[in-house]
Amino acid sequence: MAKTTCPVTRAEFVGAAQPLEVIINGVPLMAEKKEFSTGSFGWYLNGKTTVKIGDKAVSVQIGMNMTVVGSKEA
Repeated sequence: MAKTTCPVTRAEFVGAAQPLEVIINGVPLMAEKKEFSTGSFGWYLNGKTTVKIGDKAVSVQIGMNMTVVGSKEA
């Protein structure tokens, strides 16, 4: 399978990418743009929220990476 080419340069991403709103269980959270240690870039979200299981509320920790496909080679 051929590798996907990233349509933006690293400089374009750093200069123009904005935080992304992510809604988890009705709670809006902000994913910030990030250059990862792997060389890729994208967005990162780290936080906590509460989720109901039956009639009990449980605290959950959220960790999410959204990586621009092909960005490591950009």
